[in-house]
Amino acid sequence: MTLSTVSVSTSADSASAAPEGGAVDGLPRIEDPTAVGAVDARAMSKVLFVRLRALEEGTHEYQYVRNTLVELNLPLVRYVAGRFRSRSETTEEMVQTGTIGLIKAIDRFDPARGVEFPTFAIPTISGEIKRFFRDTSWSVHVPRRLQELRLELARAREAFTTEHDREPGPAELAERLGVSVEEVDEGLIASAAYSTVSLDAPAPDDEGSTPALAARAVFVEPGYGMTENLVALKPLIAALGPRDREILSLRFGEELTQSEIGERLGISQMHVSRLISRTVATLRAQLLAD
Repeated sequence: MTLSTVSVSTSADSASAAPEGGAVDGLPRIEDPTAVGAVDARAMSKVLFVRLRALEEGTHEYQYVRNTLVELNLPLVRYVAGRFRSRSETTEEMVQTGTIGLIKAIDRFDPARGVEFPTFAIPTISGEIKRFFRDTSWSVHVPRRLQELRLELARAREAFTTEHDREPGPAELAERLGVSVEEVDEGLIASAAYSTVSLDAPAPDDEGSTPALAARAVFVEPGYGMTENLVALKPLIAALGPRDREILSLRFGEELTQSEIGERLGISQMHVSRLISRTVATLRAQLLAD
């Protein structure tokens, strides 16, 4: 199809299609935008963008021009999607997502700036597809072989369920795909890495309330609390005097008794006890205050 084959509506046609408030002349009527060549599509788009900016948003003519621009420029979406063929997502998924980027580019494009629309649109389309990958990609890196196996398992499970009206077992999936049961088990485990759920997400319990998943944890590592305390104590201990730091090191680092510390420092055991009690009380008060 060339520009000569595209019909242009008359003033009467435009008036009948336009809402109250005035007719729009010269709207091109393209019977099949998908049959328009790249050169003609670019030329038509330039005319349509100028017309789009002159129309009132929400009118019949505005929607027609906008939709026609989308159809004329869909090859841009397919071109960008083709750059990501190595991804596990289907081309259809990428085209659908990229079309959203195309629509955003059409709404934002200003022909008065003198920039070609493909130059403006391709980064927007590509960004939308990359955002889709970010939102739907694997949460944990797994080998490519297992990513592909996950897709094969999903298709095999769906087909089996349709045929037998029940979920298949690992052995049945293995037989259907011609792989070992061990490979199926590995693929099913890998599938769990495709998406994760935040520990802050609600998890309904037996009583119908929705506590966070973190509340369901059956084990809390005690070392976490100790590590936090040590990190918090480090600057407080560093602020102590040299003798207090030495006594703490001897008592809790070398694990000497109070008497042994007294002998090493030349002071009484009672004095060592008072110094340790005072220092520990100061550290505790500072730690709780923080």
